Amino acid sequence: MNRDFQPDQKKILFLRIILGALFIFASLDKIVDPLAFSRIIHHYRLSPPGMISFTAIIIPGIELIAGLFLIIGFRARASALVINALLVFFIIVLAITAARGINVSCGCFSTSTAVKSNLILRIVEDIGMLILGLYIMIFYRPKQHFKVSS
Repeated sequence: MNRDFQPDQKKILFLRIILGALFIFASLDKIVDPLAFSRIIHHYRLSPPGMISFTAIIIPGIELIAGLFLIIGFRARASALVINALLVFFIIVLAITAARGINVSCGCFSTSTAVKSNLILRIVEDIGMLILGLYIMIFYRPKQHFKVSS
């Protein structure tokens, strides 16, 4: 990689805020109604029944914390790594579900099951967010704090 190329950290801050806010927003409805989210997870038919409640509680919490940390810049690269891992997981789950022909509400940003999701569109959106997350992981540089020696 060319060391002369230094992406604008303001641009990266903007991307951190966007991606973090998306994950915070995605977590809220699931945190408020974990039972509805567990029903959505059940409809994917990929998780053992004993893991559904655990997953319905853990995933939104991880989304919320990673999104907050990404925005405030606390362990931003690690937060982006967690978000990217979630996105890869989501892409795989959505792709398997689409390939099996199961029509579900993805549960991405809402626990409402009234509208079924276009899973291919959700995969494309997740890939776009994954690209943002990878960009942040690669180019984010925390502010340097210099110590004054006496």
